[in-house]
Amino acid sequence: MPLRAKTTKTAVRAARTCGGGCARRAACTPAPAAEGVVDTGAPALRWSVGRSRPRHDRIDSTARLAPVREAGQGDAGTGGAAGRPARPTLKQVAVRAGVSTSTASLAFSGDARVLAATRDRVLAAAAELGYAGPDPLARSLRRGRSRVVGVVVGDRLGYAFADPLAVVQLDALAEEVGALGAGLLLIGGVEDDPARLAVVEQAPLDAVVFATCGGDDDPALDLLLRRRVPVVGVEGPYRDGVHLVDLDNRGAARQVAGHLADLGHAAAAVVALPWGPHRRRGWLEGPRRGLRGYNDAWERLAGTEDVLRAAGGPPLRTWEAAANSREEGEVAARALLCDDGGAPLPAGRRPTAVVAQSDLLAVGVVQAARALGLQVPADLSVTGYDGVETPWLGEDRLTTVRQPAAARGREAGRMVATLLAGGVPAPVHLPVELVVGSTSASPPR
Repeated sequence: MPLRAKTTKTAVRAARTCGGGCARRAACTPAPAAEGVVDTGAPALRWSVGRSRPRHDRIDSTARLAPVREAGQGDAGTGGAAGRPARPTLKQVAVRAGVSTSTASLAFSGDARVLAATRDRVLAAAAELGYAGPDPLARSLRRGRSRVVGVVVGDRLGYAFADPLAVVQLDALAEEVGALGAGLLLIGGVEDDPARLAVVEQAPLDAVVFATCGGDDDPALDLLLRRRVPVVGVEGPYRDGVHLVDLDNRGAARQVAGHLADLGHAAAAVVALPWGPHRRRGWLEGPRRGLRGYNDAWERLAGTEDVLRAAGGPPLRTWEAAANSREEGEVAARALLCDDGGAPLPAGRRPTAVVAQSDLLAVGVVQAARALGLQVPADLSVTGYDGVETPWLGEDRLTTVRQPAAARGREAGRMVATLLAGGVPAPVHLPVELVVGSTSASPPR
């Protein structure tokens, strides 16, 4: 139904003729400014009468409109459910402050046209009456925005917050989104979890960020694209409609493998990040290895294989971790360095280097190797990926790939801002850097 402006009798009678020769009714007649409101002269909204739009279809920003009733609120003096006191209303606040309901509403929304003294009077009246403000749901419906940005993480939230890289990234993302007056809704769990999909399908979301390498086949992504929710991905998903903050995982893995090859390593092994949404722990081989799972794990393994195969080494033994954690790194190290009975393998039967696809996994490998009586790097070189702080290693510094954790979140937040402003953000490619530490050296002879 067309929006109709409520005008005063004086305004209706004051029909004039504009320079173009058409009749200007209330739509072209300035109405007196509401109490305590600065008249900026800027039109506040478009309107139409009947089925056709008049030639002059704007009303003055200070015209008095019929106040919108807040969801769940009645008129002053109406009671709530039986046995409960009535909830204070915006109309009651306006009466107490001596202003119109529309002015009180503008005061709560932070509208710059409301004079500071008037706003203070409205807020003081609200405090006296115990009025907490307009209903957030009703406000979001009027604005067409929920001020909520969803963040999809590929792990249970407990694992996500145990990852220093993820924490720094989410902190930077929250700062950028907070500057927009919005907040974050974290969405975890496995991809086909019905509860997770229900949130994605039903929650009022202005945009969604896949913060930890979302899978290309994630059903949540299909739901979001069908809803036309703007989507930003950090290292994936690689799908049409997803705006990407990316980095060269394959190239970075080649740098690490090249460093090990230059040191003389040929018998290396890999501890891979989870290969896909249904986590498992064990050797990555057979049909599962042929699948393209999470993009970061696949690209890093491909880059490692590119170099070490060319160096003439044996096929890479690859262990898939069930999560990105130090504990999973320890489990992987025992599988790579011990026989089936748990006894350490002799030097000729174990790898001389372990390429871990994250720093947390690498720390677990180092700790397990030391527990088995091996020296790092004299007996075993270990590399990681991320460039996070590793206090568990004492004075040792991990050989790793440093990626800009804060920039991952910051750039994703800026993309969200561009999308919500109606723009199309350009893809972002972040740099990575090989950092040689004290956990890599030439293999034992």
